Amino acid sequence: MIAVVRLLLVLCFIVLSTLVGLLICLFRPFHANNVVLFGRWYAWCGRIFGVEVEVRRHPAVPDAHPCVYVANHQNNYDLFLMPNALLHRTVTIGKKSLRLIPFFGQLYWLSGNILLDRDNRSRAVGTMQGSVDRIRKEQLSVWMFPEGTRSYGRGLLPFKTGAFHIAQQAGVPVVPVCMSSTAHIKLNRWRNGKVIIAMLEPVAVTPETQIRPLTRQVHQMMADKLAELDSELSSDYTAQSLTARN
Repeated sequence: MIAVVRLLLVLCFIVLSTLVGLLICLFRPFHANNVVLFGRWYAWCGRIFGVEVEVRRHPAVPDAHPCVYVANHQNNYDLFLMPNALLHRTVTIGKKSLRLIPFFGQLYWLSGNILLDRDNRSRAVGTMQGSVDRIRKEQLSVWMFPEGTRSYGRGLLPFKTGAFHIAQQAGVPVVPVCMSSTAHIKLNRWRNGKVIIAMLEPVAVTPETQIRPLTRQVHQMMADKLAELDSELSSDYTAQSLTARN
């Protein structure tokens, strides 16, 4: 019953927020802060799932703007939990097929996000160059999921290099973003514990930086941090369980 109520609430939220968002976009299409505004709505909606979200930012992160954020991508809960970490003047890069989703796809595009055609290499390269130009000219940060797909509990998948090439060409740092596992979230359970989003120290990227070693370095940083976060939360759950029994 709890699961049904949650799904209905989320459905109502998506319909209402999309309609209101489209109205806002009619007056300020592609505005630099549309994504953050709508992201905050989705982050608020995330409370429906009974999850406590803690965001930990390295002190250097706010000063790293503009930058390229690279985050792990687990499942559909990311849509409602990851926005808690969004900072101003940040847009995301998503697959072009998102625009086919009725209403939401149009909102995603009009918000100022960037659509990438992964099936057409030349267009994908052009989109990435367009991303570099927007970072430079509009002083925007870009949020990407370098795994390229959802991991669905398979751990941190190998990274594609696109995000790192964009950072290098734009002359901006890479900021790794790690969200602890969300595999424990159950729709039919009232409380679903805690999730931690950690924004790590920015990694400088220069014209001389070798992209593949950089990609492996950031992947290892994130894998280590994710293991640390999951271990911390596992200890917390164990402690809470023992306290409840006593």
